[in-house]
Amino acid sequence: MTAKHPYRDLQEHLKALDDAGLLQTIDEPVDKDAEMHPLVRWQFCGGMAESDRKAFLFTNIKDGKGRAYDIPVVVGALAANPAVYSEGMEVPVEEIGPKWQAAIANPIPPVIVKDAPCHEVVLTGDDLLGEGNGLDDLPIPVSTPGFDSAPTLTSTNTVTRDPETGVQNMGTYRCGLKAPDRLVVRMATRVGGAGGYVHYQKFKERGEKMPCAIVLGCPPYVAFMGPQKLPVGMDEVDVAGGLAGAPINMVKAKTIDLLVPAESELVIEGLIDTENVEPEGPFGESHGHVALEEFNMPMQVTAITRKAKPVIPSYISQVAPSESSVMKKVAYEPLFLAHLQNTLSVRGVTKVSLHEPLTGLLRVSIITFEKGVPRTEIWRALYGTASFKGDCSKICIAVDEDIDPDNSDALLWAMAYRHNPVEDVQILEHRGQGHGPKREHSGEEDSTLLIDATMKSDMPPLALPTKEYMERAKVLWDKLGLPPVQATNPWFGYSLGDWTEVWDEAAQRAAAGDYLENGRLTLERQQKNLIPETSVRDVEDGW
Repeated sequence: MTAKHPYRDLQEHLKALDDAGLLQTIDEPVDKDAEMHPLVRWQFCGGMAESDRKAFLFTNIKDGKGRAYDIPVVVGALAANPAVYSEGMEVPVEEIGPKWQAAIANPIPPVIVKDAPCHEVVLTGDDLLGEGNGLDDLPIPVSTPGFDSAPTLTSTNTVTRDPETGVQNMGTYRCGLKAPDRLVVRMATRVGGAGGYVHYQKFKERGEKMPCAIVLGCPPYVAFMGPQKLPVGMDEVDVAGGLAGAPINMVKAKTIDLLVPAESELVIEGLIDTENVEPEGPFGESHGHVALEEFNMPMQVTAITRKAKPVIPSYISQVAPSESSVMKKVAYEPLFLAHLQNTLSVRGVTKVSLHEPLTGLLRVSIITFEKGVPRTEIWRALYGTASFKGDCSKICIAVDEDIDPDNSDALLWAMAYRHNPVEDVQILEHRGQGHGPKREHSGEEDSTLLIDATMKSDMPPLALPTKEYMERAKVLWDKLGLPPVQATNPWFGYSLGDWTEVWDEAAQRAAAGDYLENGRLTLERQQKNLIPETSVRDVEDGW
């Protein structure tokens, strides 16, 4: 038998959320392709207070073709709001930052077990082939109906191993479904990007396929590791052990040489092709725009293992606020503050706030100071904030304690009356683009502080379900008797010019449950000798 676990698995976490009044169970039929994510989205754009948001557990799931599924799906289970995140961390919100710092400083290596709940059901070979089997038997939702071209795994802990050092990496990478035994993984290639992509490059140099395990439904302490950016080379499971205060149980995967969390709900094992890349996307990304179709990493599935009665998690991401932005905000803000106060010893800093709505924590950082702090300390803090994390803090604003950093009107008021641009503004050159609708591959640089924020050229669509799906979900929301909501702009996605009829047709097929046709079409378009994230428009004619 597997060793006992002195930490909660996902289903024990859901029980704790339910006991705390933080779980909404939906037993009515819900379409995973066209209704599920738009329904949950309403609590983020419907005027509800953050404290009223909950995790949603769906028990009666169908797809766009009316096919029923017997595996539940939970959306928002890790960070629908800070209280949900706090429940997963088992400490009050104000203690989450110190708990992260202690875990990173005091990691605990895992233990290896022989038997595991995630191996109660093992599917290989012919069990992975044909419609209705393998990946196609899983109720994976379409995240941004109206724009996305396929159901996509979002709440992942994707495990790879460095072929030279043997150190495993665990990252949260989206994975678009293509066929019952094939998906395409997107690992960030930008500066400071994914550790898994570093492994991919090494396997490619060796001419070998890369073993990969996509884990769904880890114990919360492990699940929190994927979105958390740790130093390259640090094993996330060791830090998860630090969070838990005890070793995490790991078990060897069935068909590949990787270790996976024993109490996981479901694991998809496979080999990533390092020779071919395949079109993947469009997909509504966490930076708030639709990530357009790019070539990424095809993975051939070799096994699906799971608990006998699993629950599959899915992130509600895309335009912030969202589950992914809450997860990062709660964890990142204390790390920024500790960096300024402890590492740089800046005096007078009381708070660092990462602006969440629409900018998704990446673009605007507000540093709050006590009254009377010397100007030198303010500028040291601004420089320190701008350089602490490569994809955050494009705009850094220092404010007094009377300014609410979450109130944009207050920020404009402070900038209008409390700074002299000729003396109090600096622009820093040589900044990377970071995570966003523009890519760094062209070498185009950005800068830090204040810029004209109007759109100068066509951009990908706003990453929300299109109006028809949000309106359909609103009818369902009201039918289910959920709390009243009031639309707040933006509450649906719309084109900003960079969108094609081909992608629109693919999105409509996905929302109707016919993503397999999209997978068949993109299979025909596989290319050799291209790096992942190559735009299809750089290679194919007619765009």
